[in-house]
Amino acid sequence: MASQDIALMAHLMRRAGFGATREELETRAAAGYEATVEELLNPESQPAIDRYELVRYHPWTWRPGTIQGMGSAEWLYFMTNTKRPLEEKMALFWHQVFATGVSKVDHYDEITRMVALFREKGMGNYKELLLDIARNPAMIYWLDNFENHADAVNENWGRELLELFSMGVGTYTEVDVREASRAFTGWTFEPKLPRGPIGRHDWNFAYLPEDHDDGEKTFLGETGNFNGDDIINIICDHPATATFIARHLYNFFVADEAQVPAWQVIPPKDEAAIELLADAFIDSGSDLKAVLRVLFNSDFFKNARYARLKSPAEVVVGTLRLVGGFDFPAPGLGEMARQPTYMGQDLLNPPSVEGWHTGVEWINSGSLMRRINFTADMVSDVTRPGIRSMIDRMQAQGDLTPDTMVDSCLDLMGPLEVDGETRTELITHAAGGGNLTWGTNADVDASEQRISEMLQLIVSLRDYQYA
Repeated sequence: MASQDIALMAHLMRRAGFGATREELETRAAAGYEATVEELLNPESQPAIDRYELVRYHPWTWRPGTIQGMGSAEWLYFMTNTKRPLEEKMALFWHQVFATGVSKVDHYDEITRMVALFREKGMGNYKELLLDIARNPAMIYWLDNFENHADAVNENWGRELLELFSMGVGTYTEVDVREASRAFTGWTFEPKLPRGPIGRHDWNFAYLPEDHDDGEKTFLGETGNFNGDDIINIICDHPATATFIARHLYNFFVADEAQVPAWQVIPPKDEAAIELLADAFIDSGSDLKAVLRVLFNSDFFKNARYARLKSPAEVVVGTLRLVGGFDFPAPGLGEMARQPTYMGQDLLNPPSVEGWHTGVEWINSGSLMRRINFTADMVSDVTRPGIRSMIDRMQAQGDLTPDTMVDSCLDLMGPLEVDGETRTELITHAAGGGNLTWGTNADVDASEQRISEMLQLIVSLRDYQYA
């Protein structure tokens, strides 16, 4: 099997998922790139995770309430073990776009329900997804639409709908914000009942016609007695929305861009790519699966390797999937779910409606050390099935020189691409122990230890932090 096939498949699985073991990459490469894209885009072909198996061992994940920092444990378990990686990756994408946090909502179970919505609708029709988000109680509370009344308009939801969720600054006016907000008056939720025997009860969407502004409204040049559904229809038919969503998808799946607030003044890195994705959005009637198919099969995607800095969630989940052994919901899941938080991404609790700042802004001296310490600790355990597989593959090659050892480790960890100077430093370190040999039990133990040390060095490189 050609090494370039494996490298391309690894690139696809880092972006459309959270990475893959060498065994999975070989299986997928044998099936073919386009066939793999189609499988990823049609997740129903693969089994879903049984949520109740997790609840059996961790009942607190059913409705975690406000257990500090542990509400994302269920999601971490899903991302780590899913057979539908793009489904979970799209949920992570939309969580960044429709950023809604437990810091205000105060109910992890409501944010988890939103993630389940992203899982269900994240590759469907964008208009339908946006309508569901507008009716989502967590979003209604997060952006104060429950305080948006016919006689006292609250513009928070209407403004963020236009600024961060659909069109972007510069494509609408303050009048449009006001008129959109009027159209969503009366969109609220029913009061949450007291805590029950199996956790908190759900919020449910409610529409109060007596609290809705029935007056005529003019929005983006159109006039009528609009409700919220009408506003979303107009938004989704506007070309600015296609471009805005295309740029979000490019930033998340292809290459790091400027942050969203700067998009009005900083053009895209690849305007032709954005135009291609926007055209696919329009031509398909805002079908996200059609846009993703164009994206993953494009040359600009295939050539953009290691052009994105991994988010903390990608670092943690990708490493767990690489080393293996986390398919059983063992004790410690809650603490594992805190790891992205330590690196700067508190899942289900973004810092604001703007979400997290991505790219190089993920990195500071503290978060970098957290990344390195976590990943080094994971790959140091030679009993993990993923690490065991790497060692077995290297042992099957026979005795290895230091340079072959380094190249094999880099290949099995990615394949990772490092510059000549970095490779030379790794070989110099490996040369101190001579060749890897497997003749005796003592040789095997020593060789396994040296491979473990080399893997720890590799995950400390900047190259491992990129996808």
